[in-house]
Amino acid sequence: MKDLTVGNEAKVIFKFALPMVMGNLLQQLYHVVDSLIVGRFLGKEALAALGASAPIFYALIAFIIGIGSGATIVISQYYGAKNLHKVKRAIDTIFIFLFVASIFITITGITYSEEIFRLLHVEEAVIPLATKYFNVFMMGMLAFFGFSATSSVLRGLGDSMTPLWFMLIATVINILLDIIFIVVFNWGIEGVAYATVIAQAGAFISGAIYLTHKHQLISFNFRKYKFDKELFYQSVKIGLPTGFQQAFVALGIMALVRIVNNFDTDVLAAFSVASRIDALAAMPALNLASALSAFVGQNLGAKRIDRIKKGLRATLVMAWGISLTVTIGVILFGDHIMALFIQDENVIAHGTKYLVIVSSFYMIFSTMFVMHGVLRGAGDTLIPMFITLFSLWVIRIPFAIVLSDLFGVTGIWWAIPIGWTMGLVGSLIYYFTGRWKTKSIVT
Repeated sequence: MKDLTVGNEAKVIFKFALPMVMGNLLQQLYHVVDSLIVGRFLGKEALAALGASAPIFYALIAFIIGIGSGATIVISQYYGAKNLHKVKRAIDTIFIFLFVASIFITITGITYSEEIFRLLHVEEAVIPLATKYFNVFMMGMLAFFGFSATSSVLRGLGDSMTPLWFMLIATVINILLDIIFIVVFNWGIEGVAYATVIAQAGAFISGAIYLTHKHQLISFNFRKYKFDKELFYQSVKIGLPTGFQQAFVALGIMALVRIVNNFDTDVLAAFSVASRIDALAAMPALNLASALSAFVGQNLGAKRIDRIKKGLRATLVMAWGISLTVTIGVILFGDHIMALFIQDENVIAHGTKYLVIVSSFYMIFSTMFVMHGVLRGAGDTLIPMFITLFSLWVIRIPFAIVLSDLFGVTGIWWAIPIGWTMGLVGSLIYYFTGRWKTKSIVT
């Protein structure tokens, strides 16, 4: 556990964020490896199936993950206030909630998967592959939520290193099983899903065993868990806006895929690869924002507003430096990166154009998320929700529809940074009102 209320702000946030960045880069890496192996060995239809599956999975889990983020903020603020009894009860409560939620989502996802793919107008040749992959993938929900919850709780307590080690285990297992199941056993696209499920289960089980014996606040003896209605209400109150935001963002991504599906399989395959590269490139900024949220939560609980402002400045400098470096790399080598995944020249061309356009605005994206990190850490999640939904549903999706009619698929790519820009404007305006300072749950 790490006390984020003392020490140099920049060093504290950097040291806390670094394992998170590395861990989530590893997590994104095994999704990228999935795409690389699928593109190389199974073809662009299978690659398109991965791209069609990702937003549906995100849509199913987004609301629950949002509630979980509320619990992380509750945990960080009570830990900052040194109320360990409330911390332990909050941990028990969120684990019980996520266990029940994972069962519900698994059943829902498998039951309606094919209907959802048809709703998105996925090409008929892709639907059977997408359904096979998605149904197997959904079988790993319990392990996915278990590991995600454990990682989030540890980060709320200031421990970002332990989740890194278990993510490293998952990544290595996933890559090895990808090769074995697809290249050696020839299991097809289902082999990719089985590899991911087994990897996530391995990380969760090993993490559960370790933490039960080594951590004073976290154990996996479910018979001793107690559900605290008051703390759950606090988690929901804070996390509900984020949950709605995540859910509507996920639906927005599905709407974007629906627009992409107006074009051919080449465009969907390109979107599948480019969006995963994009997610990998954006991960450092997202994790810096998450680290800042935990930092803000603890320092707001400890009444250290001065440290929050210094922490924000330090985080922005780090995020800008990383974003600029990534932008230059993607612009210079985007076509070479795409060629690692697939040899189809048309797919490479579409994907490269996406990467060049979107990566040019990574600094705007990172600034927006860092500002949201401050607001969420303070427990002020309602306004970021409205800002995100406005930038997505009022700006990005309508612009994608209009610009794709005018300029073809390139118009869809331009709609993404236009939405980010408007989201940043709204975030900056609200931050400077200072209202977020009054949102602490610890009095």
